[in-house]
Amino acid sequence: MSCGRRFTTFERPEEVPLLVTKRSGVREPFDRGKVVQGLRAATKNRPVDEGALDEIARQVEELVRDAAPTATTQLIGMAVLERLLAADHVSYLRFASVYKGFADADDFQREVGLLTKETAPKRPAP
Repeated sequence: MSCGRRFTTFERPEEVPLLVTKRSGVREPFDRGKVVQGLRAATKNRPVDEGALDEIARQVEELVRDAAPTATTQLIGMAVLERLLAADHVSYLRFASVYKGFADADDFQREVGLLTKETAPKRPAP
């Protein structure tokens, strides 16, 4: 006070780097761009707009933040699959074929069977 100068401090949240643990055990920073790139490949020539892709990527990034300090590629892949399932079944199958490593047509048939499987709602116990 006696010097007549004023000092101010600003508090900002420190960004904690998001880390992803790959199947090999290697850890690397989360890259939202990789998620968007995979989504674009899966939805190429499909009726899914860019805004929906950005929203899916945002949701996946938020999931990774919640899983801090490290998330796994399995968590990320399953999160993308869940969101693509709601957006477009063909895009879901495309992404699943790469993510789950489909080896032949039987893998596609099994996954399509899961997509089209309809079960009756469970009845409440009397």
